[in-house]
Amino acid sequence: MTKKILHIASCSSFLPSFIKCINDKFNSERHEFLITSGLADSELSDFKNVKLFILNGFSKKILYYFELLYKMQVAERIVIHGLFNQRLVKILFIFPWLLKKCYWAVWGGDLYVYQLGRRNWKWHVNEFFRRPVIKNMGHLVTYVEGDVQLARNWYRAKGKYHECLMYHSNLYKNYTLPNKDSDIINIQVGNSSDPSNNHIELLEKLLPFKDQNIRILTPLSYGSPTHAKKVMELGVEWFGDKFQPITEVMSFDRYLGFLGSVDIALFNHERQQAMGNTITLLGLGKTVYMRSDTTQWLLFEEKNIAVKDIQKFNSLDFKHDECNAEMIAKYFSAENYHKQLHKLFS
Repeated sequence: MTKKILHIASCSSFLPSFIKCINDKFNSERHEFLITSGLADSELSDFKNVKLFILNGFSKKILYYFELLYKMQVAERIVIHGLFNQRLVKILFIFPWLLKKCYWAVWGGDLYVYQLGRRNWKWHVNEFFRRPVIKNMGHLVTYVEGDVQLARNWYRAKGKYHECLMYHSNLYKNYTLPNKDSDIINIQVGNSSDPSNNHIELLEKLLPFKDQNIRILTPLSYGSPTHAKKVMELGVEWFGDKFQPITEVMSFDRYLGFLGSVDIALFNHERQQAMGNTITLLGLGKTVYMRSDTTQWLLFEEKNIAVKDIQKFNSLDFKHDECNAEMIAKYFSAENYHKQLHKLFS
């Protein structure tokens, strides 16, 4: 039996397009996907090299982890799409010889739990298992080199760094902007209802402009429902009908149109996050603010892509930045992405 590249992931919204890319550009028989149920289950039906597991019972979980362990033992390589599953971490802790062939595709939250996680007893127990696993992980896959450095600083990670954009959500989108037919300044606040967006601080920064001709567009369709409710109540109280929450999940084309309507985007994440939104907005020449103490700030600085410091936000000035759009189109291109994947799997 030919040894395969085993992919372990949950079915996030951007995973089906990744699988399609692998099957189109590579030998699909060499890649096998063990996927646990998620947001995009319905998009996996046409993939023959995918096995979807719905873990809604003890027996199904047992069967999944037995198959997972067997496939990991016989695989040539193991690609872990986000290191969130603590049971998987414990398997790697118990079978450390598997780590040398593991490729950890770093998502962000799976790394930054070290810094931002609530340090209760559960965190300490999880970190007991995570520390040696991350330290001895054979390969680290991301395009944000600063995240690799954090893994080395926090966990003494020894793995080889592979630069790869990894998912289509991180690619440049060629979209023709419609003519602006209104004097209203559209301001995007955050990218989800996760509290890590620090929405309240952003809304406070916008209070001096509440009487100007603005529209505050706030995506809240996924994350924390409790936080979303708090943000919506405060947004309406402070800005009235100028505050427009987005509470439904949009199709890709609709969301791209939404991003195309944005004039200024404000992101206040303390860690690497919202990269799909940020890359698309910069590729459209939009004005983007973010924190200057994050690894994504360093990435854009290294690529000569101009972003603005959210701590210095004090005006509603914006302009189309053609230079940014060109730099995004060059680095975050499908051509560069496919080259990186070929190098990763060769």
